[in-house]
Amino acid sequence: MQASETQFKGIDTRSVAPDIEGGKAVLIDIREKDERAREWIPGSVSIPLSEWRGADLSPYKGKRVVLHCRSGNRTVVNAPLFVEAGFSDVSYLQGGIEGWKDAGMPVNKNRKAPLEIMRQVQIIAGGIALAGGLAGYLVDPAYALIAAFVGAGLLVAGTTGWCGMARFLALMPWNRQASS
Repeated sequence: MQASETQFKGIDTRSVAPDIEGGKAVLIDIREKDERAREWIPGSVSIPLSEWRGADLSPYKGKRVVLHCRSGNRTVVNAPLFVEAGFSDVSYLQGGIEGWKDAGMPVNKNRKAPLEIMRQVQIIAGGIALAGGLAGYLVDPAYALIAAFVGAGLLVAGTTGWCGMARFLALMPWNRQASS
């Protein structure tokens, strides 16, 4: 069966939780390591999308696979990868880890882990843009160029998938443990 012919079914937390807990289904977390470091579903397996090509998938072949990310969007888009890799029973957790938590199911948390890198980017870029905009309004209009520069960076990141600030933040000491 080809991925284009397969309909990936969403499954709600309450329906699939007993199968996951009983070992009848494997829950695969496709979020990146920095996202998972702070919060994860107990018993889930981490296979980040960025490491997909080199991942050893053999332990999960022939098993029912349920994918999850933060909200469910990445799993819907990337579920065809699992069918192309030879999985026959692939579904996705509706609402991702957020839906899991909304259903009152347990998650493991490590509050000492840094925030996800993209959240760090949003906080820093938003702060710089706000400061530049306020300085441009209150002090000198030339400071508005700071906000324009940050906006241009975000535009490049959104259109190309390459974010210089995220790459820089990944090198910071507080992020090295989470991504190793």
